[in-house]
Amino acid sequence: MASAPSNTAPDAGTPGAVHRPDTARDLVKILVAGPFGVGKTTLIDSVSEIRPLHTEEHLSEASAEVDDLAGVREKSTTTVAIDFGRISLPGNVVLYLFGTPGQERFRALWDDIAYGALGALVLVDSRRLDASFDVLGLVEESGLPYAVAFNAFPDAPRHHGEERLRRALDLEPGTPMVTCDARDPDSSVDALLALVDHLIGHDTMETR
Repeated sequence: MASAPSNTAPDAGTPGAVHRPDTARDLVKILVAGPFGVGKTTLIDSVSEIRPLHTEEHLSEASAEVDDLAGVREKSTTTVAIDFGRISLPGNVVLYLFGTPGQERFRALWDDIAYGALGALVLVDSRRLDASFDVLGLVEESGLPYAVAFNAFPDAPRHHGEERLRRALDLEPGTPMVTCDARDPDSSVDALLALVDHLIGHDTMETR
C-alpha cells in the first residue's frame, strides 16, 4: 500500500499540533515494526493527530540489489530512519509511534529506535509470511511485548484458522493477532488498542 501524507493531521504550525496534549497522563512509546513494504508508514499516516514525520527516500537501482522487492514491486520509496506520529487514546493515554525501517541493512538502528519502547505492533503481510520472521525475531530478542496485525491487502490470500497462522509465525498462545487495514484510521486504531490491552495485561503500563 502506498504511503501518502495524512489529510487529517493538523498543520505543523497549528498551535498544539506538536506538544503533548494537556490532559495526557500516560505517555507511551510504541514501535510499529514489520518487513519492507508492509504498510508501517501508511498506518502511522492514517492515525496520527499531528503531521507525521517521515524519513523516506526513493528506491534506487543500487538499493534494488540489496532489498528484497518480492511482492512489493510497485513500491518506490522506503523509510531510511524512522516514521513518527502521535495519537491520543481514551483514558488520557498518548501513544508516540515510531515506525522502524524494514530492511536488513538498517538493522543497526534497531537498538536505538527500540530504546524506551513499551511494546510493538508488528505488521504482517499474509502474502509473504516468511518476510516477517526476522522482524519478529528482533522484537522477541528485545523482550518487548507485541501484537501482530495482518494488513489486509486486496489480493491477500484467505487463511483458514487463527491457529494455522499462529503456527506459521511460531507465536506464543497469548500474543494478540488482529486483522487491520492500515489505510483506515478506525481499523488501525483498533490494532493499536489490541496492543495496549496486551501491555496492560502484562502490567507494562502500570509498572513503568
